[in-house]
Amino acid sequence: MRVKAAVFGVIFPVVMVLDVITKRWALDALAGGHRMELFGGLIPLTLAFNRGAAFGLEVGEDSRWFFVPVTLLALVILVKLFIHARGGDLLRLASLSLVVAGAVGNLYDRLRWSLGVVDFIGPVWLGFAHFPIFNVADIAITCGAVMLATSFWLEERAERRHGGSDAPPSASTG
Repeated sequence: MRVKAAVFGVIFPVVMVLDVITKRWALDALAGGHRMELFGGLIPLTLAFNRGAAFGLEVGEDSRWFFVPVTLLALVILVKLFIHARGGDLLRLASLSLVVAGAVGNLYDRLRWSLGVVDFIGPVWLGFAHFPIFNVADIAITCGAVMLATSFWLEERAERRHGGSDAPPSASTG
């Protein structure tokens, strides 16, 4: 349990502090349509408010009341996964901590006002289309989700290698 608490105790507050500080900075520095650019214009900084889900997907006029309970349900599932994770599975613990922190960061924005989640990194030109505007919480969720999928894949692979129930039956000869 100490390992779990340590992983969560480091990752969650770091992501939350970075998310709150950068969103607060964006609200001050980018208000009124002011834009900035990083790395010679490679990454523009533009203040936007996302009332929907990822990539601006909306479910009705004030979709935050749809996304708040969905986020709370997701958090319950993530916490259960965290509780049941092995203490030595640092990849899974870190990934779940990142996703939880990002979800809580964006949930805070949805609960505090009707403007939506504060986004400010982007839009980034990919050479063929613009990648939508995002924030630190979104980065944590995305990185955590990729890490979590990797963790599940590695676990399944190890189970198959060690004769788990999903192992293919061996062929018998003659």
